[in-house]
Amino acid sequence: MLGQIRHRGPDEFGIYLDDQIGLGNARLSIVDLAGGQQPITTEDGRYWIVYNGEIFNHAELRSELEKAGHRFSTHSDTEVFLHLFEQEGPAGLNRLNGQFAVAIWDSLKQSLFLARDRLGVRPLFYWKDENVLLFGSEIKALAAHPAVRLELDPLALDQIFTGWSCLPPRTPFQQVSQLPPGHFAIVSRHGMQLERYWQASFDGPSSSDAQRSEQDWLEELSGLLADATRLRLMADVPVGAYLSGGLDSSIIAALMRRYASGKIDTFSIAFTDSAFDESEHQRRMARYLGTDHQVVEASHADIGAVFPEVVWHCETPLLRTAPAPMYLLAQLVHRSRYKVVLTGEGADEFFAGYDIFKEARIRAFWAREPNSTRRPQLLQRIYPDLQSLAKIGPHFLAAFFGDRLTETNAPDYSHAIRWRNTRRTQRFFSKALHERIQQGTKPLLDSVPLPKNFARWNLLERAQYLEIASFMSPYLLCSQGDRVAMAHSVEGRFPFLDYRLSEFCGRLPANLRLRGLRDKYLLRKLGSSLLPADIWNRPKKPYRAPIHRSFFNQHEAPYVRELLSAGALRNSGLFNPLAVEKLVSKIDQGQPLGETDDMAVAGILSTELVHQRFVREFRRAAPLTTQDKVLLCDHRSSAPAKH
Repeated sequence: MLGQIRHRGPDEFGIYLDDQIGLGNARLSIVDLAGGQQPITTEDGRYWIVYNGEIFNHAELRSELEKAGHRFSTHSDTEVFLHLFEQEGPAGLNRLNGQFAVAIWDSLKQSLFLARDRLGVRPLFYWKDENVLLFGSEIKALAAHPAVRLELDPLALDQIFTGWSCLPPRTPFQQVSQLPPGHFAIVSRHGMQLERYWQASFDGPSSSDAQRSEQDWLEELSGLLADATRLRLMADVPVGAYLSGGLDSSIIAALMRRYASGKIDTFSIAFTDSAFDESEHQRRMARYLGTDHQVVEASHADIGAVFPEVVWHCETPLLRTAPAPMYLLAQLVHRSRYKVVLTGEGADEFFAGYDIFKEARIRAFWAREPNSTRRPQLLQRIYPDLQSLAKIGPHFLAAFFGDRLTETNAPDYSHAIRWRNTRRTQRFFSKALHERIQQGTKPLLDSVPLPKNFARWNLLERAQYLEIASFMSPYLLCSQGDRVAMAHSVEGRFPFLDYRLSEFCGRLPANLRLRGLRDKYLLRKLGSSLLPADIWNRPKKPYRAPIHRSFFNQHEAPYVRELLSAGALRNSGLFNPLAVEKLVSKIDQGQPLGETDDMAVAGILSTELVHQRFVREFRRAAPLTTQDKVLLCDHRSSAPAKH
């Protein structure tokens, strides 16, 4: 099982064994390089921990715990987590500022504590039957166990081909679950008990915030983001930064430049396809900050070539190729001997930067006069990159964006059009798959855990919460985040996802997030003091990557035609061979592909890759050997006490 995830932590391995449990850790050493090897135990040997992640406020917590009488044998944040749990139990989670998946074994009570960070930066999967519980950072680790045989879950495919990912606790595979973000679990002989300890909220300004000025909010944001960035520079190894050329990553890089000692390295993706390339803005920002800047160039063929490995690491069907360039970027970071990068993820979700928020606002404005032909034209202002939309008339706009137009109080008002449009990719499903889905399908919204105050929030706040719960945590932080970075032993850190900033945004007045159609209003104000005007003031360009051209080009990878052949499709039984043949023919003839067909190409190929690599012919990694640095703590009754 550890061999399957050695890419996540190739530096050291640790194992704890007793008669009831085995704990394993593959370590990516970042803090306390010499002494932080896991598993770590308390002084009395009662508690044992294995852990993936970082606790950014560990120094502050360590000081408190030492004053309370705790004694430490390492300088690692892992041991701080362990002693905090020893003192406070699950309640200690609320005091942690970090990103983590953790397992703590109580050898006295014979109980296991599992937990995941608030927003789900780090993954935690599990499989169980009546007698056995398996858990790990990746599904492939579970699949290494002889009891596990993976099978795709039709209802998960229904969710993925609607909202781009399946929602926790569901995973793409039957019987494999994931611990949802902001949850912990207690496992004992009596079963498994899950409990939520944190949830994103947009309850708005408190009574004490009522008289605050815009400047007051700006100063609080400035202080919080500066501290969040400073904390995430904590490491005993060099820390770099991703630089996309947009507002969010540029602010983080600017703050990082302020607090880091010496020069910093920044890393970017350039595309040979000019429709997706932002390298000019990246170079501009790198020159402004004076960073040592490195670039990986992604061509159509490059994306297609690495896509199978990307799917292997993401462990899920993908309706986008965007994770592939991120995989290549992390590869560049690894080759540059960096283990840690800071990035700008989270700003769009919490500061209302996405077009979907503006779209919902325009549609609600249009809904006040549903027969207006002028109001829907506002949609062309937020989608200038979609050339076909700029050419079409009001009748198409009314038909496409006018669906359920006046249902502005519907919980899914902001996302229903996106989900409906993406769901059209399911027309390529086989009849058998459709039938299996129909037996248990339900609206995607029913799988999103809505807070108790959700119905009282305004349209923007409901939209932001849905984006965080249905897209950011299960897709963005997974397939475009942890999985492609850790494939190359690179840890991403996200200052905008500091829980203090998340809670700040939940209190922030809506017009300081989205003012009219001006996104990230307060964040842009902050950016104006840190960045050149052509960076902080430029319109957002969503990060995307070419899809069908990455698979069908003059350097086409052989697997593409093989997986889309009628024989391969009949073998998996997941897609309609005739429908797929027509789609491929359309591409070969050079006909334009709409967004849904483009997504379908990635979705079909990646699903077939998942079926091939995880269901039909799962490849088990080489186990650990005597060449690996392994700490074994063997407490089984029939074994020596410790090695």
